[in-house]
Amino acid sequence: MKKKTLVLGASLKPERYSNIAINRLVNYNHDVKAFGLREGEVSGVSIDTELVSYDNIDTVTLYLNLKRQVAYYDYIIGLEPKRVIFNPGTENPEFYELLKAHTIEFEEACTLVLLGTGQY
Repeated sequence: MKKKTLVLGASLKPERYSNIAINRLVNYNHDVKAFGLREGEVSGVSIDTELVSYDNIDTVTLYLNLKRQVAYYDYIIGLEPKRVIFNPGTENPEFYELLKAHTIEFEEACTLVLLGTGQY
């Protein structure tokens, strides 16, 4: 089942994990949206620099450190995703509690590993 995914913290730099994740998500035929600090395109996916109220987001995969996430709490909750993936280095117990309160699933995992092992 293909999942509409928002990559939050998307980068144009090919060596960044968010960039690699966009490429892999596209390769696995997921519908990918991306938000980052710089406009551009990765594997045909435009990186938005303004917050868009996307419909039907299944998964938000985070590539923002704990301090930078705070500004996006309300935005992510407002998207009503089914789950949020906290990739390595993005763990955030405070945000976990907010997500629980809104019945949004979350997991500490690596999007790339989940894709590679068929667990995405």
